[in-house]
Amino acid sequence: MKIPCHVGIIPDGNRRWALHHNKKKFEGYKFGINPGFRAFKLLSALGVEEITFYGFTMDNCKREKNQRIAFSKACVDAVNIIANENAEILVVGNQNSRMFPEELVKYTTRNSVNSGKIKVNFLINYGWDWDIQKITENKNMCLNIYKSLHSRDISRIDLIIRWGGMQRLSGFLPIQSVYSDIFSCKNLWPDFEEQDILLALKWYQHQDSTLGG
Repeated sequence: MKIPCHVGIIPDGNRRWALHHNKKKFEGYKFGINPGFRAFKLLSALGVEEITFYGFTMDNCKREKNQRIAFSKACVDAVNIIANENAEILVVGNQNSRMFPEELVKYTTRNSVNSGKIKVNFLINYGWDWDIQKITENKNMCLNIYKSLHSRDISRIDLIIRWGGMQRLSGFLPIQSVYSDIFSCKNLWPDFEEQDILLALKWYQHQDSTLGG
């Protein structure tokens, strides 16, 4: 089986799942923590070298306060759980904001805490325009695009899997995803099943990744 080196995870559908289960929207986020850990374990066992989880964006912070508190806590808990595994953690996001969890500052430099066999990145308080800010500010200069990114330590993504049935990137790492294959899964994120990833990988086998060549 052709295994992608880097898999991006867009865990969508937490709020819809909550409403379908007679809960408040903010209550859905905590039910997305265990699926993230299970996805990490499966992808690690399959030999994937790098995973990037979409946590929350700067735009998400426009939501109601109870939702902001809930998704921030869920992200902190998810990072701390995987940090106990054999993984190298990196958190990328705008730290110059009160919405960036202080508990995660120690993970914002590669190799700052753990050095493991698999790289696991989390986008926390992330914005695509914030990420490419230096490029846009210096558009008349010849720059190394990757070195100019806030997410410069995250590699090109081979496969992106999005739960919740949507078929858009929602600002997910625009430079690294330029040649990514994108698989949309109908399951809402809290209803995650290992089969979701296996179906994505089966689909991936038939994609012709030429990188434009």
